[in-house]
Order: sequence, then structure tokens, then C-alpha cells
Amino acid sequence: MKPKALVTHELLPDALDFLAEHVDFEIGTKEVLLPKPLLLQKIRDKEGLLALLTVDIDRDVMEAAPRLKIIANCAVGTDNIDLEHARKKNILVTNTPGVLTETTADLTWALILAVARRIPQADRFLRNGNYKGWKVDLCLGREMTGKRLGIIGLGRIGKAVAERAKGFKMDIVYYDRRRLSAEEEKALGVKSLPLDELLRTSDIVSIHASMTEGSYHLLSREKLDLMKREALLINVARGPIVDEQALADVLENGRLWGAGLDVYEREPAVEDRLLRMDNVVLLPHIGSATYETRLKMAMMAATNLVIALKGEKPPNLVI
Repeated sequence: MKPKALVTHELLPDALDFLAEHVDFEIGTKEVLLPKPLLLQKIRDKEGLLALLTVDIDRDVMEAAPRLKIIANCAVGTDNIDLEHARKKNILVTNTPGVLTETTADLTWALILAVARRIPQADRFLRNGNYKGWKVDLCLGREMTGKRLGIIGLGRIGKAVAERAKGFKMDIVYYDRRRLSAEEEKALGVKSLPLDELLRTSDIVSIHASMTEGSYHLLSREKLDLMKREALLINVARGPIVDEQALADVLENGRLWGAGLDVYEREPAVEDRLLRMDNVVLLPHIGSATYETRLKMAMMAATNLVIALKGEKPPNLVI
């Protein structure tokens, strides 16, 4: 008899076909969000759980599933899972690292250029019938070549963003709790700075830190006030790293030139003022949203689940 598993949301067909060969699985919902009461009901007799990052896997969920052996998160981050309680219950937790690095770095640069060159605004300007011909001051943006890029969090994605910045002949600085070796810094062409100095001197600040207790509101009102008036802020990491109301304040008051966001503090809700601002580019959390990458993520999560349910040690083990 195949082990039972709950897959919180539908995955791409190839991943579901793979799962069907090995486990007896149920889809939690076809909607965007899986209500907690429904999750608690469906998880009761399951040995495995494959979850998206939008689903909070807390103590209640684990206690409702006495047979649960594995939580396979279809994401790099695991901030949606109570890792401490999973450890107490001897429940394995896996993630999907590595496969979304390049795609998310590409999206970061798409946001940087969209904000700097005012691409969404220019598109709307033309579509609305306002383009009457070339003008010297039409949709003026900011130069990127030769500017300073400050990266907060120099993990896989941060490093990939830095590699792309070399093509723009940028001065690349970074802040990370774990400093790279001198050899790594030289190879990547980056320099470590304290956070305050990075914020004061960078023309673009791009966030790629993990979501932890220590990174909550890392960019507070006080920190945002350190940034240059002409600077850009980009966040494709986790929304709560930035104080969203404070960000709206500095943008509204002209203390920051622009921002590009793919994640939000109270996702999927967005600070209302940001929605009305013309100097902000807002995306619906699509950092890894290419067909190739999302399929790799789904297959990796499914593989982690299947291997664990066979009683073997899965790859990409977090705990």
C-alpha cells in the first residue's frame, strides 16, 4: 500500500505524475489559499506533506497529524514552518535550494532596470495615447552603468546578482552576517561593508537575505532614512525584512527615488499607498516564475517527499 500524502496545491503535471507512481496523495485546494480548518482536516491520516510557502505549517498542523514523517516545502525558505516543533516531533523538513537561483537573479535585474528606466510608466504613457513624439526630457530615468550596487545577503541568489552586475561595470558591496573569505570576495569582485555604510553609499540596494527573527524590519524607518535620495530599493527576498509603511513614507516624501518589490510584509496584501505610487514597480511574487524553474522546484519537493516516505534520508534536508 502506498503511503498517504497531502499536496497543499496543484503542481505542474509532470510532478503530479511522478507523485502518483509512489504515493497516494490528495490535493488540499485548487484555490490560492488553503484555509487552516481544511488543512487540519485533510492532514490527519497523512504521512507526508508537500507544501507551498503560502501555507503555515505550525504546531497545530503537526499535532493534528500523528503519522506525519516529512514536510517537503516547495520553496527555498522555510519561515512558513515551525522548525522547532518539527524537530521535537522528529518530522523531517526539506526545501528546494539552488534551482531558483538564476531565475530569481534575472528577475532582480528586471526589477532594477524597470525602476531605473521607468519602463512600466513609459509603457502606460504610450498605451494611454500620450506619446506625441520624441522629447529630451521624456520618461527620464537613472543610469546604472558604473554605479554602486549594495547587496544585503550574499547567498546563492545574492552572488548571482553580483555576477550580473559586472556587465554594468558596477562597484559591488555587500552586507552579510557571514563574511566571505578574502579569496571569495576577490573572485566575485565584491567588498564587505557594515549595513549603515552600505545604505548610505549605494545607488541600488538589493535585498537577498533570509527571513529570520534578526532580519525582521532589518530595513526599518531609521535604516531607510540613511539611503540616498536618488537610490533604488529592490526586494525579492521576503517582505517583512522591510518596514513597508516606513518605505511608503520615504517614497511619498521624496526621500527615495524608487523601489521594485516582488514580496510584501503582509502578503498578499500590499500597503495601499504603494499601489498609488508611480515610482514603485510591484510584482506578484514571481521571482522564480519560469516554467523550467517551477517544474524543477516541484520535482525536487516531490522527490524529497517520496524518498523520505521510503524511510531513506532525503536530499535537501533542513532538519
